[in-house]
Amino acid sequence: MTMIKQLAITAALWGLGFVVQAADLTELQQRWAQIHYETPETQQPKAYALLADEARQLTQANPHSAPAYIWQGIILSSWAGAEGGLDALGKVKEARASLERALELEENALQGSAYTSLGALYYQVPGWPISFGDDTKAAELLQRALAINPDGIDSNYFWADYLINQKRYAEAKNALLKAQAAPARPGRELADKGRQQEIRTLLAKIE
Repeated sequence: MTMIKQLAITAALWGLGFVVQAADLTELQQRWAQIHYETPETQQPKAYALLADEARQLTQANPHSAPAYIWQGIILSSWAGAEGGLDALGKVKEARASLERALELEENALQGSAYTSLGALYYQVPGWPISFGDDTKAAELLQRALAINPDGIDSNYFWADYLINQKRYAEAKNALLKAQAAPARPGRELADKGRQQEIRTLLAKIE
């Protein structure tokens, strides 16, 4: 077999892999939105646990896929938030590791979503000695996300939420209005609808 023919076959196989992976990621995204925005809070931990297992299987099958690690991190951090308490700390650390792995692989993947999600973790979790929370690190990561995706709904929403925690309300309002005006994401209708409601809630909070 010639080298050119072998490369062509390899490229075709990678192409098939990306198609399967894209379908799997879409399924994770849609189910995450259903759990996050439509599932009763008491049922969310169990639902996230099942989804986290599927996310881990996806990263194991696609160890060089930054998007797969991003969604594993998002699901794990959401599970930790739904569960709460000391039991959530292990999931938070696993989420951080997943997002850091995504950055090692491709920092711009999914329009910088690893930076957004990792930044959110750093300002939401407790600081030392309980966990790794760090507001300065959070700001750095969230700003990196905005540099990649300045008009994104999530990058601006989480920056605004961080600013509210810092009592920088005027800046937070500007970021929320920018998030509110973000373009719709095809295939992410439920997530966009839920995020827009969260944006309205934060706007009302700071008025």
